[in-house]
Amino acid sequence: MRPTDAVNCPSEGARSPFAAYGLPDAPGTEEFWSAVGAAGLPASVPAGEGDDDGGHDGHDGDGWRTLFLWRGSPADVVFESWSGPVPLRRRAGTDCWYAEVRMPERLRVTYWFRAGGAAYADPFNPVGAGGDRSIAATPDSPAQPYWPDLGPDAVLPLPRARIRWAAAGTGGRRTVRLHPVAGGGPVVLLLDGDDWLYLHPAMTAFDAAAAAGAVPPVTLVFLPAKDREAEFACGPRLWEAVRDELLPLVAESGVPADPDRLVVAGQSLGGLSAVYAALEFPELVSRVACQSGSFWWTPGAPGSADPLGGPVGGSVADRLRERPDLSGLRVAFDVGEHETRMLPHCALTETLAERAGAAVRVSRSASAHDRAGWRHALLRDVAWALG
Repeated sequence: MRPTDAVNCPSEGARSPFAAYGLPDAPGTEEFWSAVGAAGLPASVPAGEGDDDGGHDGHDGDGWRTLFLWRGSPADVVFESWSGPVPLRRRAGTDCWYAEVRMPERLRVTYWFRAGGAAYADPFNPVGAGGDRSIAATPDSPAQPYWPDLGPDAVLPLPRARIRWAAAGTGGRRTVRLHPVAGGGPVVLLLDGDDWLYLHPAMTAFDAAAAAGAVPPVTLVFLPAKDREAEFACGPRLWEAVRDELLPLVAESGVPADPDRLVVAGQSLGGLSAVYAALEFPELVSRVACQSGSFWWTPGAPGSADPLGGPVGGSVADRLRERPDLSGLRVAFDVGEHETRMLPHCALTETLAERAGAAVRVSRSASAHDRAGWRHALLRDVAWALG
C-alpha cells in the first residue's frame, strides 16, 4: 500500500489546526482536552476545507482530512494495511501531539498509536478492536449495523460451549468455541476464530442481526488458527480433519447445530482456504463467505520478494480453469476497494468461479485488507450463502 502523508501543518501563529474540527484553539489546556474527550476522535472534514497547503494525496476523489491526537509523548499513528505510519507533530509548548491525515473516500481502517515501542488504542475513540487497536471511518463509509462500539477496555463475551479438538496433522490440540444464534441451526465455521472472539465481537453481532431478521438462526463455530500459513495453504489436511474430527465433535456437543448445512467463512488466507475446500471437498463445503481471499497464492509465493506479483489468481485460478462442476456451490466474494493489488487476483477468481457454474455474489467493502471493513460483509454474506 502507498504510504499516506500527513497534511502539511501550518506554522506557529497561523490558523489553528484544530478549529476546523470544532476544538478550541488552546491545545494542551484542560479546556482543550475536555473538549476532545467530549467530541470523540478521530474527526474528519472534507479535504481542502480550511486547508492552506493545497496538497493532494493521489487518491481518487477529494477525500477527507482526518485529525488524530495523542497526549504527552512522541508517537506515530499506524494503520492496518492501508498506509504506512504517520508521525505525529507536537504543538509547541504543549503536551498535544497531532496529525492531519489525508484519507480517501469510503475508508474504514484499524489503527493504533505507537509510542516508546509499544502499541496503544486511541484513548479518545470509543470504537476499539481489542485492547490496543481502534477503528476509524470516514463520514461516507457505510454503516455497520449490529456491530457494537466497544472501547479498548471492553471485555468481550465468550460462548459458554467449547470443545477440545485434537486437530490431527494440523498443528495440534486447540479449544473451539460454539455459539447457537437464535437457537442454533446450520454451522458457520469461522476461520481465524480467535479474531472474531477477542477483536471483533461476532457472537454479539450475529445475535443482534438474527434478532433483526438479517441472518437466520445459525451455530457459530470459532476455529482458531495456530499456523495460518501452514493450515490455510492449498492442502487437504485441515479439511480432512474438519470433516473427520471437528464436525463429529460439534454434532456430539449437545449444542443445537446442523453440520450438514455448513458455511465456511474466511478472510485473507482463510478465504483462500475456504474456496480451496469448496473445490476439493465439494461434498463437505458448498457454501462460502470469502473476504479478500489470498488468490495470489502459489506454492512458492509466500517466501518470494513480491508474493502478490505472480500469476493472477494463483493456484486457485489454475484449478478453476479446469472447469470443475461448481453448480452446487454458493460463494460470496468480498474484497476491500482500496486493496489495489489484491483486486485483479480476486476479480479473476470471481469470474472463473461463475463460469464454472457457481452461484456467485460479488461486493467491495469500504476498506483495505482489514477486518474492520470485512465484518459487515461477514454477516450479509453468511445470510446470502444460506439462501
